[in-house]
Amino acid sequence: MDTATEPAELDTPTRSEPHVADTSGMSLSVVIPAFNEENAVRGTVEDVRHHLEPLGIPYEIIVVDDCSEDNTRAEARASGATVTYNDVNSGYGASLKRGVRMTQYEYVAILDADSTYPARYIPEMLAMCRDQDMVVGDRGAAMKNVPFMRKPAKKFLFAFASFLAERKLKDLNSGLRVFRRSELIPFLPLLPQNFSFTTTITLCMSSNGKRMIYTPIEYGKRVGKSKIRPVDFLNFIILILRISTLFNPLRVFIPLGLAFFILGSLKLAYDISQWNLSESAIFSFLAAIMIWSLGLIADMISRLHLRP
Repeated sequence: MDTATEPAELDTPTRSEPHVADTSGMSLSVVIPAFNEENAVRGTVEDVRHHLEPLGIPYEIIVVDDCSEDNTRAEARASGATVTYNDVNSGYGASLKRGVRMTQYEYVAILDADSTYPARYIPEMLAMCRDQDMVVGDRGAAMKNVPFMRKPAKKFLFAFASFLAERKLKDLNSGLRVFRRSELIPFLPLLPQNFSFTTTITLCMSSNGKRMIYTPIEYGKRVGKSKIRPVDFLNFIILILRISTLFNPLRVFIPLGLAFFILGSLKLAYDISQWNLSESAIFSFLAAIMIWSLGLIADMISRLHLRP
């Protein structure tokens, strides 16, 4: 009995070809905001170029210097990127808006200049964005390393934003994302000048039926110091107020008004049993009416600003 086999086919393990992102026919603008990042900005630009060059697609890299006090602008120019700048320190969001307005291609990627977001994810995210309006890098477990003092506020913001968006938002303010320029440009006037830019753009997309997906990424150790300041807690409070009135406001105002209405009804029932109408019952009903009215006005303004 002939038991001869072909060892080469049986003994050699099957190897799958490495996955190559299909970006054929696409083009990309990369916007990198930078403030006092002289030690990292050139490396970030070179990392981006290293991963985009093999794709063979048209691309551009734009660095926006936010009036840095060091050699960030010179390092960015030495890297070969297109460099623009703010005349005064205007904020992370202001830098991104300036850069996005300068872009010439339909697909736009943003990432920070501090080496925390590896550029190796950009090609795959660009390929995914062919069928999406925005692809967001999900930092996953790296988000657990938030300082203890900031954890409660961050947890509340995530839960509140997911409530407004009516979907679970995995990473609200990731600084690595790829999106369609045509989908973002209408929202630019609504986006803030500071670090809440990425939070707001996430809510803009998710609250308006845009196609948005997450993809897991590794979050690296930053080069240099964090730009988060104590005053940003005040910006956090302002952000909560803004997103409450701008994104799906009836999700907030209707339950809040209903709570006052129920409270007033219970107090009114008690007052009737005592043959006495108290001011607190009247106040609760008036508060409910005012909150519902504000909610309807906010919803009307939201629809005017966020309509397609």
